[in-house]
Amino acid sequence: MTSIYDFSCRTTSGETRSLAEYKGKVLLIVNTASKCGFTPQFEGLEALHEKYASKGLAVLGFPCNQFASQDPGSDAEILTFCQTKYDVKFPMFAKVEVNGAGAEPLYRFLKKEAPGLLGSETIKWNFTKFLVDRNGTVVERFAPKDTPQAIEERIVELL
Repeated sequence: MTSIYDFSCRTTSGETRSLAEYKGKVLLIVNTASKCGFTPQFEGLEALHEKYASKGLAVLGFPCNQFASQDPGSDAEILTFCQTKYDVKFPMFAKVEVNGAGAEPLYRFLKKEAPGLLGSETIKWNFTKFLVDRNGTVVERFAPKDTPQAIEERIVELL
């Protein structure tokens, strides 16, 4: 796989969605968790979605249970939590692994294209964010502590 658009991922309803559907958009791809100290970032992610979706931003959430088992629910339970607690309207995909042998192919690609500190490809925790430009190029990785508000200016530059 050589482009973000070569990947397809399962949605929370079990359907397969091609990321080619997002060609021409700026993407913010986030591994999420429902029971994490960073979970309130859903509010900021949804605010970015509401503010910039019409300008070409797509926020994509990928639940992950690999960090301290902080997203143990089913895909349906996770989606219900996100929608009822944080009014999430941006696309949420099926739960994935982001590290190890079972890592989602999309995440293997993202980590290779935008390594973390000291070149590490490992994702350290929930709410690691990857910013992808309108051409499908992975341009930046943001740490879990980087809030959606803190990276808003960078997103606007790409819009």
